Amino acid sequence: HASTPPAAPLPSAVVPPAAPLPSAAVPHARPIGLVVNPLSGRDVRRLLGRAGNDTPDAKRNQLERAAIGAAMAGATRILWTPDVFRVSERALEFLPIDTKRERLDLGRPETRPSDTLRAVEAMRKAGCGALLVLGGDGTNRLVAQAWPDAPIVPLSTGTNNVFPQLVEPTLAGAAAGLVASGRLPLEDVARRAKCVRVRRDDGAEGLALVDAGLLVDEHLGSLLALDPARLRRLVLARAEPAAVGLSPIGGLELPCRAQDDFGVEVRLAASPGEGRALLVPISPGVYRTAFVTGTRRLAFGEAVEIEGPGVLAFDGDRTLPLAAGERATLRVERDGPWVIDVPHALAIAAARGLYWDRPHVHEPDPEGDGPGCC
Repeated sequence: HASTPPAAPLPSAVVPPAAPLPSAAVPHARPIGLVVNPLSGRDVRRLLGRAGNDTPDAKRNQLERAAIGAAMAGATRILWTPDVFRVSERALEFLPIDTKRERLDLGRPETRPSDTLRAVEAMRKAGCGALLVLGGDGTNRLVAQAWPDAPIVPLSTGTNNVFPQLVEPTLAGAAAGLVASGRLPLEDVARRAKCVRVRRDDGAEGLALVDAGLLVDEHLGSLLALDPARLRRLVLARAEPAAVGLSPIGGLELPCRAQDDFGVEVRLAASPGEGRALLVPISPGVYRTAFVTGTRRLAFGEAVEIEGPGVLAFDGDRTLPLAAGERATLRVERDGPWVIDVPHALAIAAARGLYWDRPHVHEPDPEGDGPGCC
């Protein structure tokens, strides 16, 4: 009898599916919290630069995709808070998903930073396993203030964004859902962010997730585009050469990325006679010249002493004044929020077979008048 030929080996690119984790290995699921800044990407800095406007409808669409991704990953509850444009409410109310959606009623929205602070605190108390944050560097800084070790997926919708991730919202929601549902442990897919801790002599404190700088001849709360000629000192948790804002002032000479365990200090002057000219993309489509007198690496916890007069800007927001002779101490630390790495989380989900043999997803009637869930 002719022998049966041996089966051909699988091509190297084809990997047999891994067995999914047994249900007993999945701990109790926790809710996902939606943190939405309805005004991110809409301030005067975008008008004075060349960035587009991030509309409420665009945010609603991002949230719809993220919620579907979270539901398909196993999320069982989504918590949200009202805002003036009803972004979260409109995104969630008609989605055909089984995930329970719960409104946290915190009173009338004020369209101020306090809205974000109150929402994050409520979500922390509710035991959220992950937060999806729609906003820029400033929005994520508020999240870090309210919940220092929050587990977050930051989605970019602001102006000069370094901290949030540019990722498809469906996949961002999936990564958050995998963690919140307990199907992936947070420590397997996330790392704590770096931040700049600031303390003024009188005890007043501040926090930046990317950059903290001393500006002269500036006003608290100004939303005008920042002029590098007014910048004297800059401490960076992240000095990114492929970014806009203050981060590339350090990044174009001494790059320092999210995974690097150090920070960067830059000293600057007002004129070319005092420092070397560096051309920097200070805002979308806008370049300015910074006059750099020195750049150095900072170890974690190393103190940088800054003296007024001036205004300390955190992630571009003019926040903390320094009177003449008043001092502040700045340190870079890795004690910020836990940032979930979306591609890494989905790669681990693939390796562990978490999307195999899942329940069938109901498909909409093909003759219906719009897309269904999935």
